[in-house]
Amino acid sequence: MSIKRTLIAAALAATVPAVATAAPVSFYGKLNVEAAFNDYDTDSIDGEDLGLSETEIRSNSSRVGVKGDLELNSDVTAFYTVEYEVNIDEEDKDNFEARNQFVGIKGNFGAISLGRQDTMLKKSQGKVDVFSDYAGDLAKYGLQGENRGTETLTYMLPKMGLFSAGVTYLAEGSEGQLDEDGERTDGFSIAAMYGDKSYKKAPFYAAIAYDTDIDEQDSVIRGSIGGKVAGIKLGALYQQQEAYGADSKDGFLVSAAYDINAWTLKTQYVDMEDTADGFSVGADYRFAKTTKAFAYYTDRSYDNELNSKSGGFAGIGLEHKF
Repeated sequence: MSIKRTLIAAALAATVPAVATAAPVSFYGKLNVEAAFNDYDTDSIDGEDLGLSETEIRSNSSRVGVKGDLELNSDVTAFYTVEYEVNIDEEDKDNFEARNQFVGIKGNFGAISLGRQDTMLKKSQGKVDVFSDYAGDLAKYGLQGENRGTETLTYMLPKMGLFSAGVTYLAEGSEGQLDEDGERTDGFSIAAMYGDKSYKKAPFYAAIAYDTDIDEQDSVIRGSIGGKVAGIKLGALYQQQEAYGADSKDGFLVSAAYDINAWTLKTQYVDMEDTADGFSVGADYRFAKTTKAFAYYTDRSYDNELNSKSGGFAGIGLEHKF
């Protein structure tokens, strides 16, 4: 019996490292939860000034996922990602929502992937939105283009130094792909990027992107730029969007962030023509590379959208990555 156990243990010890070397898999995620206080200027039905307010415990795009790659031969590597958002604040126990989920191959020819993915325009903003996923997120002001297609094919050109570019094709069956007549339509999202969005390989980042026929938008053009100057991370984004049957609108974002030891101080202003504008201020305190506390305040005002809530939004919370 002991001999058999020894042989089994030896077989497992020999097999597991081989599998791990052949197909490394990473399990990852983050939990971002805040105690939030919202002081609304208008109610959510007819815009009447009621001075509504509420407190809540809110999850900000918490998520879990697995990703990995496998070298098929000396020229081609397969890769995949399966990621879910965990809506911790939902009453429903089935609180998982699909995020990026795709499979692809890459090599000297570039990278091709299929599945549910963020569009190239969404990816192109880099990290200029320093309040992404919070109440100050640029999408909260009506800037279009933050899309994740359900049926997509993305091709990334081979990287050339600090330059990269790609295109995302959204099939007719992808969720929300309707033209101005309500008929199914396909769409495209393209982007070109230069620099490093994390400011590690280079102290600057710039991107230009274009969407057509995605999420009921005839077109969206977005330019993003960022840089690190004297320790201050500066970002800006300009966008022109045109919905089906509507005039084009302009929007922009400017942001700044500054690290002081374990602290990060940040601020941001967003304005979307005839829709909304507002500012955010906040601070993060990093206990470790994986864990931080944060606090912020956002003031957001809508111009013509009576079914959206204007007011002040404050939050304090914790984020842990794994």
